[in-house]
Amino acid sequence: MNIFQTFLLPIALVYGLIMMVRNVLFRLNILPSETFSIPIVGIGNLTMGGSGKTPMTEYIIRLLQDNYHIATLSRGYKREGKGFLIVSRRTNIKYSGDEPLQIAKKFDQVKVALDENRRRGIKRLLQKYPSLDIILLDDAFQHRYVRPGLTILLTSCNNLFTEDYVFPSGTLREFICGYKRADIIIVTKTPKIFSPISRRRILDEICPSPHQKIYFSYIRYGEPLPVYETDLTGQFPEKLTSLMVLTGIADDSSLIDHISRICSEVIPIRFPDHHTFTIRDIELITSRFAGLLTKKKAIVTTEKDMLRLRIPELSVLVKSLPIFYIPIYFEFHGTDGISFRNQIISYVTQGKGNT
Repeated sequence: MNIFQTFLLPIALVYGLIMMVRNVLFRLNILPSETFSIPIVGIGNLTMGGSGKTPMTEYIIRLLQDNYHIATLSRGYKREGKGFLIVSRRTNIKYSGDEPLQIAKKFDQVKVALDENRRRGIKRLLQKYPSLDIILLDDAFQHRYVRPGLTILLTSCNNLFTEDYVFPSGTLREFICGYKRADIIIVTKTPKIFSPISRRRILDEICPSPHQKIYFSYIRYGEPLPVYETDLTGQFPEKLTSLMVLTGIADDSSLIDHISRICSEVIPIRFPDHHTFTIRDIELITSRFAGLLTKKKAIVTTEKDMLRLRIPELSVLVKSLPIFYIPIYFEFHGTDGISFRNQIISYVTQGKGNT
């Protein structure tokens, strides 16, 4: 802990105590937590972003989509407007937010809904689509007004919640003890080659409760794809000298590490999480890109950022750049994938819901 974090500790303590009191009120049923008969999986974390909730949601969708009717529900972070909304692949990103739109574009059969009031959102989904088999709640670990039948807590390997502090001294949304509410803990963004010793060390550090299952996962990167199909882009260039990495996400460390294996010179251009790109931003990026003294260069970005770069007002500028995005996929180590799959399918098949 540095001096600045130490200075903020009194504020962090107050914030953490407020969250603790809130959790106690929910546990005592003084604050109401509603249950539903349909299976509901809550996906979230203790930290403020960057643990892989969207890839996890997509992984579960791929597990279930052939046999079950699925819906996702989130608040739609940074979207314009409020209330209940069904997102389609044609929805304007400013009304949907980037992550819901990404899911809607990938999975035609999945109902993607937004509502800052999760209880209302679930009820509206069930009214509109009575044949639903399961609802996935995004970023719902601290949303206690709905009690999921199964709760998944994600924690990044390079920022375990056990090594973090409560906001504003750190990035935790509540005290560490909150992890005990989870049914499943998934350690994300581990190295692809992951030793049994590292696994045991993290297990000992987290020390899951008897009722909790813990799994270990990593990110698999797909081949770079053009943000726009133009003559400038086409196939991703080979033997690059310089790669500019454009991100507006909470944690780009895994992507930077991956890119460093492709190209020796990596130039990160970072914006805040869920950043709305402007013409001025693209002009600055274009200028910096032009200043790279090599012809063997390109720009790469994330799948979420790609959606925010493809808005109409930026299209002319973005199309003039050789810019690609890299899809990511959630993968488990060893037999963890089989165990996780069995646990999810068992929960949905038995139709426990939250009762």
